[in-house]
Amino acid sequence: MNNTSILAEESLTSAQALDVRDVQITLGSSCIVNDMSFSAHAGELLAIIGPSGSGKTTLLKAITGERPYSGSIQLGGYEIASLSPEAQALARGVLPQASHLSFPLTVSEVIGLGILDRRQGRLARAHRIAEALALVGLPGFEARTYQDLSGGEQQRAQLARVLCQVWDPVAEDGTPRWLFLDEPVSSLDIKHQYQIMKLAKDYSRRGGGVIAVMHDLNLTAAFADKILVMKYGAKVQHGSLENVFSEKTLTPTFEMPLDITRSKEGTFQVTPQLAELV
Repeated sequence: MNNTSILAEESLTSAQALDVRDVQITLGSSCIVNDMSFSAHAGELLAIIGPSGSGKTTLLKAITGERPYSGSIQLGGYEIASLSPEAQALARGVLPQASHLSFPLTVSEVIGLGILDRRQGRLARAHRIAEALALVGLPGFEARTYQDLSGGEQQRAQLARVLCQVWDPVAEDGTPRWLFLDEPVSSLDIKHQYQIMKLAKDYSRRGGGVIAVMHDLNLTAAFADKILVMKYGAKVQHGSLENVFSEKTLTPTFEMPLDITRSKEGTFQVTPQLAELV
């Protein structure tokens, strides 16, 4: 392979990736994330796991441009800190842990905030909103008042808004779009947990990139392609599910004795060894 081909391949790879290098994030005098480096690629779902307080959400906020950082975070070959809010909005959608609204908006109005193309007519917008609501299991909720929804319903409505923002996982020019999800199933019952994770997995399979902060290890094992394990603001391990999901890695990370088994079909199951805690 000649130098021109190598450079072209590297350029294509960077255009399909999120690249985090030597990142440090401080809040006041405290270092929350330190010496963080990893890559995530379109077409994959990367789960960030670790105990509470390990810096997962802070890292995600830096990746989404909400927190200042030192080091380098590049999305599609562009430094996050140099991208305008408009450019970021076209490239990725962000689902935070919680979204608070003070105004009595309808569900349709909330989701419509995610439709960036103002050239769409009223009927096209209404159709897209209905499609998004169906995907998150809230068909027919358009006229409901957002504040009247349960916590789980609000979370799914916000995900519908995010989906409308980056509806096609791959843009017309071939550039992948991204979903950044912070604890996307924290308020959901088991049925809707699997529904939302299946939706995220499908987004990655269609060429988009997905990064999700997760707490449920069994859900993580069921849907993630790659794992980033964090503790005390640092990377413990990053790699494929097969390489990362082990008692050797997860038991000391969570300071909890865990039994990790794998079925004949390849599915991992994580079970706390409660007898050792008594």
